Amino acid sequence: MKQHLRPALVSLLLLSAVTGLLYPLAVTGIAQVTMPKEANGSLIEEKGQLIGSELIGQSFTSPQYFWGRPSATGPMSHNAANSAGANQGPLNPALEAAVQARIEALRAADPGNTAQVPVDLVTASASGLDPHISLAAARYQAPRVARERGLSVKDVQRLIEAHTVPTDLRVLGEPRVNVLKLNLALDRARAG
Repeated sequence: MKQHLRPALVSLLLLSAVTGLLYPLAVTGIAQVTMPKEANGSLIEEKGQLIGSELIGQSFTSPQYFWGRPSATGPMSHNAANSAGANQGPLNPALEAAVQARIEALRAADPGNTAQVPVDLVTASASGLDPHISLAAARYQAPRVARERGLSVKDVQRLIEAHTVPTDLRVLGEPRVNVLKLNLALDRARAG
């Protein structure tokens, strides 16, 4: 038994050192050298202050800002420590009530907007952390944001286009807009 135990323990220690220490250190080192921004969470700083991450959505509720996708995380929205979807099926009455309440909130914030509400403005994502909205969702909100900020709709639409991320590999997904980056650009446009 001793002749089998010793090689097994040595293998365990060696593999633990390689997979638990050396490999993570090597990958972290390579990432820090080749893509430090991404390796550190794609953080956005403004005037030396941390604003957020490009990868995690934030809750915007003021009518002068673009609103992102609803978040199903708890106890607060966009809580990365509790990333999960609501797991409510399409026939669930709670989901139907939540979607209807979100539609009503969007209509109340912009009563003159009779366009169809884009689905990503009223349904939470699977992770609850999406930082992006569709172009349709951004364009739907453009008149409200323009009115609230005293800008022309064309100026707001230009900002949307300037912050549109194309499809991945030009074929996967759809064009999208990072809500935090777009809202920061709106703040800069007002200041400038």
